[in-house]
Amino acid sequence: MDVQLKLDGAWFDATNAKGAKIKLGAGLGDGVSPMEAVLMAAGGCSGIDIVSILEKMRQPLEGLEIIVSGQRREDYPKYFHSVFIKYILKGDLEAEKVERAIELSLEKYCSVTTGLKAKITYEYVIENGEG
Repeated sequence: MDVQLKLDGAWFDATNAKGAKIKLGAGLGDGVSPMEAVLMAAGGCSGIDIVSILEKMRQPLEGLEIIVSGQRREDYPKYFHSVFIKYILKGDLEAEKVERAIELSLEKYCSVTTGLKAKITYEYVIENGEG
């Protein structure tokens, strides 16, 4: 796996091998800081796993929103010491299967979350569309 970063003023244009780009910098203006990108990657990685796992469990997932927040150390290196992920799932889903899918993702399959030094905690909400 390779990516390329090119300095463009105060930002880096980060590009993967397929040509997809994100704008990385200090987190000021309209770009993404590297640490924000880590949180985005954690949410995306876990979300991809959960969608796949729930599909295999024959759970009718209709939508998924993920909110990720991280707390960083005060001293350098300022890595995340804790990360909290909230999953908002839509569909007629079984809570036990949702919880199992999340745990499998965070503990086994998601390379991003398993690679962090942070303590990962989560909660989930199932909205079934009724009411």
